[in-house]
This record gives sequence, C-alpha cells and structure tokens, in this order.
Amino acid sequence: MKKKLLSVLLSAAMVTTLLTGCGGSDTGSAAQAPAAEETETAEAPAQETADPASKEIVFWNTGTEGVDKQLIDKVVEQFNATTQSGYTVKSVPTQNDTYKEKLVIAMSSGECPDLYTSWSGGPMNEYIKAGFAQPIDDLINASDLPSKLMDASLAQAKYQDQIYGVPFLNIAVSGIYYNKDLFAQYGIEIPKTISELEAASDIFVENGITPFALANATKWTGSMYFMNLAARKGGLEPFAAAVDGSGSFEDESFQYAGEKIQEWVNKGYFPEGVNSLSEDDGQSKQLLYQESAAMICIGSWMTGTIKSDSEEFYQKIGWFPFPAVDDSSADSSILIGTIGDNFIHFNCEGEKAAAAFEFASLFSSDEITKFMADNGKIPPVKNAADLVTDPVTVQILEAATNASAVQLWYDQYLPPAVASAHLDTCQELFGLTLTPEDANKQLQEAMKTYIEVEKEKAQ
Repeated sequence: MKKKLLSVLLSAAMVTTLLTGCGGSDTGSAAQAPAAEETETAEAPAQETADPASKEIVFWNTGTEGVDKQLIDKVVEQFNATTQSGYTVKSVPTQNDTYKEKLVIAMSSGECPDLYTSWSGGPMNEYIKAGFAQPIDDLINASDLPSKLMDASLAQAKYQDQIYGVPFLNIAVSGIYYNKDLFAQYGIEIPKTISELEAASDIFVENGITPFALANATKWTGSMYFMNLAARKGGLEPFAAAVDGSGSFEDESFQYAGEKIQEWVNKGYFPEGVNSLSEDDGQSKQLLYQESAAMICIGSWMTGTIKSDSEEFYQKIGWFPFPAVDDSSADSSILIGTIGDNFIHFNCEGEKAAAAFEFASLFSSDEITKFMADNGKIPPVKNAADLVTDPVTVQILEAATNASAVQLWYDQYLPPAVASAHLDTCQELFGLTLTPEDANKQLQEAMKTYIEVEKEKAQ
C-alpha cells in the first residue's frame, strides 16, 4: 500500500496541539499512575507498528484504565483464545490526551499499527487521505454487523460513501451529571432552561459550592459548554453554514456561547485556575467526588468512570440534558456527541484484515455488549434498549433515541487546523484572555483559510 504522507505531514504540526478527548476513554485518576506502556511518547517504536508478514495484529487504543481497559482486554483475550486464523492481537493502550499525537507522528514517519481507534470526523478523513485506513465495505457486507449496529453509527464511519471503521465503544453524548444530594439539600429542581440553571448555580456559589467541575487544560472539556450553548441558541444550522462557507462563526449563536461562558467564569461557576486543571489526572471528577462541585458537563462515558471509581458515590448521581435557552426556538432535543464513540480502523489487507475484522466484530457480540451495558456504557447496537437497566444510562439512551439530531463534537467534525483554532479560542474564553468577538473572529479566519485552500486544491 502506497502511503500518501504529505497530508499527514502538513497536518502534524496542527494536530499535535489538538489533544482531543471528546468521546474518549475513561479519564485518569490522580491517585492512579498509568503503567509505562500507557504513557510512552509518540515515537512509535517499530515493534508496535504494522508488519504485513507478522501473525500479530497490533492494536493501538486509548483503553488505559477503567471500563475501557477491561472491555478491550476482555475482547483481546477472547479473540486470542478462540480464533482459528492463526493471528493474535496485541493491545497497545495510550493515555487519551497523548494518543492522537502519537498516531500522527507514527503516520508521518510512514508507520502505522494494523488496527487503531479514532473518533471519526475530520482527523479520520485525514488518515484515509494519507492511505493509513482501508475501506472495509466487503467485510462489513459479508458479516452480520449491519443487522446488529445502529445505522447512525455506521454512517459516522463513512467517508465518500465507503465504510472505514467499526464503531464499538459507546453512544457518547454530552449532558450534565449532578449530585442529587446537593440538589435536594438546597431545594433545587432539575433545570429545564438556562435561566433555571443559572439560578441553581447562584445558590451553589452563595453556599461555597462550585457549580461546575471543570478541568480545561486539555481544552476539549471547556468546548462542551461552547458547543451546547451554541446549539441551544441557534440549533445546528449556524454551525453547518459556518463549515460550508455560507455562514460564519461570527453568527449570534457563537457570540452567545462565548458571552455566557465568560459571564459564568466571572460569576464563579467554574473552579479557580480552570485552564490549568488536568482532566486526565482526574482533577474535575475529584471536585465532584469531594462534593465541592455540584455538576459536571461531560460526555456520557462518565457514567462508567464514576461507577468504576465508586459505586457508593454513583448512587448520588443523576443526569439531565443541557437546558434550553429561554428565548430560543432551537430544538432542545439536539445532542452533541457521537453514536459509536471510538471507531476501529484497518491498516492491513488480505488474511490479516479478515482476522482483524473478526476481532473487531467481537465488540458487538451479545456477551460483550451486555458487559458494556452492565458497566455504564451504551453499546451502539440496535438492541441497546434491551441491554440497559441502570437508571442513569436508561435516561441517556432515551435522550439519544429521542434527539432530532446528534451533532458530532466540533473538534472531531472540523478539519484539524480549524478544530485546533476552536479548542484554543474556547480555552481563551475561559481564561478571559480573548473577547467572544475576537475568539469567533479567529475561528472564522481559520475556517475561511481552510475553505480557500481546499478550493485551490480543487482547481
């Protein structure tokens, strides 16, 4: 397979700062240092990358701990013990916020593992253009996966009408987890509107409790607020228009999002030094566990994280979708997230690809999807409602099922350079170092530049 490195090489400098975590694996804990293999740098040693002749299938992923690690280890063990192909799988996990850099650097040097995970969207498209992901339509169509997997999950694995990945990890949507005990203590009802959310937050601030746990050093966590606020203000149309060039990121929806973030920073809704706190070190969830913060806006993978950390604390947790903007007609059923969360991509052919597909298919087996559901995840399968019994997970699944649309995370949907601008400007909004006007102007300039470059390429 000829590898087209130019696209990846040009993107590497941009993507190395794009430490995307949306829809990622369970976040780390400050009390749990990852093993050496889990934190190694992006130098991609040769024994971890693809060797077409090897009977070992190298699988890069972000399952370093918690339910994600348990799940991947379980499937690897099952495949290696039962396959008749002669191939075995080696899992190489890397902590979430260094994973993408490692992957891009490996591709830039002409190397890549046989299998690897991504979050779909713009970065996945770059991997495909560079020649490091192969279409798997023939394997998919010859299997029972189309009858098992949600149609929306397979749709998010497509590029130019071909399927390039197997969705496997989770239905991951953004929403708000809250401490039911704290809400009851202060007589707070679940907010349905932004004004109700602000009234609740003001009560917490008055009583010395931080409304929202947030660790924004890695930027994507803060972007949750921007995406949700923009969608609640204007729906999905302003974002779609900004991306295709018919609109702009200087639209009032994005202006509203930036203004609300800075208003909430000034009102003390977020922890002190929010941009220096680390999500991978578990600093946001520790605020929640210590009950010094009442809520956290995060992807629904947090269900499994909290359950794994403390079943006792999990009993205090509830969930609700991001509230509606009071004066907006935007559809408040819209969610931000992904149907499938992580996607397994194939950088191998022939017998090895067939064996790798056999491995990837195990994630949709009855045994494994039940394990996922029992541990707070929503597998992207058509019978998910029959598997899920946990009350919080049931509520999240209902919200996803009833959503008129699920907008893919901006930092995954957007091209890498524009996604980087989105994350950078979001972080500066929280740091009060850019005005909403200037932040959105910078984001629009990045989008405009990308569109112009693509037009030049097409000529």
